[in-house]
Order: sequence, then structure tokens, then C-alpha cells
Amino acid sequence: MIVVPETCETIAGEDLARTGCCLLSNVLSADRVREILVYLQVGLARHADDVCTSRGTVYAARNVLEFAPEVASAWRIPVLEGFLQESLGPDFGLVRGLFFDKPPGQSWALPWHKDLSIAVAGPDAPQPEYSVPRLKRGVWHCEPPLEVLERMLTLRIHLDDMTPTNGPLEVFVGSHRTGKELRMEGCPARTILGQAGDVFVMRPLLIHRSGRSHPDSLEHRRILHLEFAASADLPRGVRWHAFLRG
Repeated sequence: MIVVPETCETIAGEDLARTGCCLLSNVLSADRVREILVYLQVGLARHADDVCTSRGTVYAARNVLEFAPEVASAWRIPVLEGFLQESLGPDFGLVRGLFFDKPPGQSWALPWHKDLSIAVAGPDAPQPEYSVPRLKRGVWHCEPPLEVLERMLTLRIHLDDMTPTNGPLEVFVGSHRTGKELRMEGCPARTILGQAGDVFVMRPLLIHRSGRSHPDSLEHRRILHLEFAASADLPRGVRWHAFLRG
């Protein structure tokens, strides 16, 4: 588990530049976690088109900032605001929100990967700087130039405990420095464990995966995944699908 001191001067800067990730402990109170879960549950019930289900159970959702706009401010607490400004600069903004869950009996897994897609305003991103845009749940997505991904940061707000049995995230520490390539050499593997209310911070270029929950696990593993960019401007005049200024 990668744990760092809670002062912004320490958790930003060199440590994050070297590791590509860190875990912030006890960031959100239990009451705030419950409030976020209520907003998400209401939004998920009203916007079935944005939801991925298996046998009637929700396990993921896109477009969270639209169907549950209240959670767009979940990160607006001093420690996270200061962290984002220190890491991304004063012009940063929130650009995408996702929701993940591993419900009891409905587990899933993802292989090793990097988060290379961003949500854009339309289908006309110029090639070869960008990949051909694709529609995902009504929103255009494409792979931007490397320089864009290098200036992004993801906050994974954990709404349940992260345990060895509920499919925790695994990462290769420092692998964000290999660009878009899946190269793990020299990067130690870590499993991210913690408690509800913790926030795991990662660069989208960090190699990560998620295994299945244990078959007998009765735990959820719900996460509010928020992506931030350093600037409202994208190369070649491409526009973000959403940009909520910090």
C-alpha cells in the first residue's frame, strides 16, 4: 500500500512525479460517503442508458457528472483542492466522472492497461494527433496526444473499504513514465488497500488492473472515479465534452 503524508507540499511534487500514484487516507467522512452514495443511487435509477448491468445489478456507469451532478463537488475539500492545484496548476478542471462497483456475486475483472481515452465534444478530432472518435454511451471518446494524458490526474474516491477479497486495484508503481506503452520493467507491483473515505490518486498513464472479488465475498467495492486536466485547452482546437473549472 502506498501511503504518503497528508500535507500538499509532500504528496504533490516529486513523490507523485516518481510513483504516479499515492493514497490519501481519511479524506471523506462517513457521512459524506453516505451522501455521495445516495446521489449516485438516485442518478443510477433515473438514467438507465448510462448504466452497465449484469443480471439486473449495476456494476459501472459513464456520464456521472450529468446524471448525478451533485457528486461533481465531492472533491471540493481543502486537501484535495490544494493537491490538484499543486499537481496540475491553477487552471485545472474536472473533465469526466465514472462509477464502478463490484457487487457481491457479480464480480468482474480488467486486465493490465492504461487509461488512454478522453471524452470530447464531437466526432471531428484531427488525425493522426488523435485516434478516431468513438461513441460510448452517447459521448464521443478518443485517444489524445501523449502531452494531454501527461497533464491529467485521476481521483478514485472509495465509497467502500478496499480489501484483499473484493477485487482491489493493482498498479505498477512508476509505470506512468513509459508513455502509452505497457512496459512494467523495473516498476514494482502494489495492491491498493484502504478504507471507505480514502482517495487513491493516479496518473492515467499508470499501468493498473483489477481482479475479481472472492466468490464468497459479501462486500461491495464502489468507486467514484473523477478525471482532471491541467487546462481547458486541447491541441488543435479539440474541446472537452465537459470542463468544470477548479
